[in-house]
Amino acid sequence: QSCLSRPQLLAVIRQMQQLLKGQETRFSEGLRAVRSRLSTIHASLAKAAPQLPAASCPVLQAPAYGRKFGTKYLVDHEVHFACDPGFQLLGSSTRMCQANGSWTGEEPRCAEISECSSSPCQNGGTCLEGLNNFKCLCHPQWTGTTCQYQAQTAPPAWSMPDDPAFRRQPRCAQIAQTQQCSCDPGFHMSGMTSNGICQDLNECEVYHQEGGPRLCAHVCVNIPGSFRCSCPAGYVLLGDGKSCEDIDECSLSQDNCTNGSTCINTGGGFQCVTPQCPPATGNVSYVKTSPFQCERNPCPMESRSCHQAPKTISFHYLSLPSKLQTPAPLFRMATAAAPGRPGPDSLRFGIAGSNNRGHFMVQRSDRHTGELLLVQSLQGPRTVHVDVDMAEYLDRVFQTKHLSKITLFVSAYEF
Repeated sequence: QSCLSRPQLLAVIRQMQQLLKGQETRFSEGLRAVRSRLSTIHASLAKAAPQLPAASCPVLQAPAYGRKFGTKYLVDHEVHFACDPGFQLLGSSTRMCQANGSWTGEEPRCAEISECSSSPCQNGGTCLEGLNNFKCLCHPQWTGTTCQYQAQTAPPAWSMPDDPAFRRQPRCAQIAQTQQCSCDPGFHMSGMTSNGICQDLNECEVYHQEGGPRLCAHVCVNIPGSFRCSCPAGYVLLGDGKSCEDIDECSLSQDNCTNGSTCINTGGGFQCVTPQCPPATGNVSYVKTSPFQCERNPCPMESRSCHQAPKTISFHYLSLPSKLQTPAPLFRMATAAAPGRPGPDSLRFGIAGSNNRGHFMVQRSDRHTGELLLVQSLQGPRTVHVDVDMAEYLDRVFQTKHLSKITLFVSAYEF
């Protein structure tokens, strides 16, 4: 008797449906009001704080007798430069736009390559510049225009004491019944005044014997009345007339490296290198991700030896002069945390291997950077290999290791 009848039950259900419909309408109106309010706030904030334009650097121009590659001048963008044939690039071949609005490096310029820059003289001959030509001064056992022929007898004419170019008649004048004679600069009187001759002064020997200042960075060549400095093959004489500068065969496209290799400029020459990843051993294998870096493939969870192997292997090539003053910093290793991943709280650096281990040491320059130092001079020419590894630790637990394989090309010369 207390239960609702069928008509009464239907009436209650209709009332609940109307109530829910009203609640749904009011909820939708509330959502629309919130959405409208958020749109208004977003529009006002966007209008109040306009987006700042990306930082940029001043426009760079191509050097005279050269070309420029790159048209973007925003931060972290690079611009590259090269010279026309017959010209050598001085300054920076690559410049990058920095966050402060300035470019890295030095302004490039293209200097005309001298007649001797191609090192035409063979077998240790010395090249002398002329007007649109050159002359080779050969060692005693060589002769020919470019010292290409072997000579079995007489020394070269430029060093012979009786060569007419090295002997001149003095300038004489009669003064008060006395004959006064003098020689041109670079010559000295040999013999009596009555029959004397002006003999060339060999400045190279004089300065060498008297322990005076070094006339030339490489070789001093005596010429009539003066001297000239010469540089070895692969170097060019600088404007001061005595210093030698290495010719960058790679940037001048004077190398013969194939498409599969990379040209590395060295003192007096170049090397063609083709870095290779180590072969797979067990569960450890690598893939080449760039011309100078290999990355380890994912390791099986249970393979401890794989996790202990270097995660990355990078290749680096440095050119050094002979007998470089020590200690000299050569290379730095550092780490950075990936986004969303905590970085290591400690690092350990070490020399993993070298064919001249006693010449190097590794020191920490700051908390996240290690530095390879040359502590004992290397005399060239020679090629030295040294491997440096960097291990990452988090809460004293080993995380991963990175290996840098460094090759040093030591020149035969001290410049």
